[in-house]
Amino acid sequence: MTHSEQTYNQIAGQRVSRLEAISDGVFAIALTLLVLDIKVPVSETIKTESALFDSLCALMPKFLGYFLSFMTLGIFWTGHTTQFIYIDKSDRRLNWICLFFLLFVSVLPFTTAFLSEHIHFKLAIGVYWLNIFLLGVTIYLQWAHAYRHGFLSGSKEAIETANKVIRKRVIIAQTLYGFGALLCFISTYVSIVFIILVQLNYALALFSARRKR
Repeated sequence: MTHSEQTYNQIAGQRVSRLEAISDGVFAIALTLLVLDIKVPVSETIKTESALFDSLCALMPKFLGYFLSFMTLGIFWTGHTTQFIYIDKSDRRLNWICLFFLLFVSVLPFTTAFLSEHIHFKLAIGVYWLNIFLLGVTIYLQWAHAYRHGFLSGSKEAIETANKVIRKRVIIAQTLYGFGALLCFISTYVSIVFIILVQLNYALALFSARRKR
């Protein structure tokens, strides 16, 4: 490796603020694109209230996919911003780990549309689960890299506590998502409902709130 390459590697991807800015932008666009898969029923055959109601009911898989993915993106955005409460330094590798994470964020509208269009197929569940799995892997690697290279701010106790909590949350969540995906062999709808329940728990901390009581 030449001296110029070493110098570039040392100076590239240093600004954490740029990572946060592009991350918020990609999440905002992905969240907006999700709803574009839901098309308003427009047909010359719709002449009665019942026909309109039937066409609306036909969109339920689209709404289910939209809600599922909105929750997914919301949870990963929250996890991403939580990590950056502590991450105050960056390097070229962390920069690219974050960008690959955003790659899987940006592809979620497609996997959502694929799922809602083919909601009765196990393959559609598998493709969607793979998207969530890759999101989990990259956000875990992002934190692991920042922790290993000392890019975190705060007291040693606070950092160690955050490290345990963040790693545990990602691992448990991915395990539950994997189990939820396997439920598609029983029913694809059972699989989706289970994943939504997992997401509602992570979003609203339902079980955590019960334990505190």
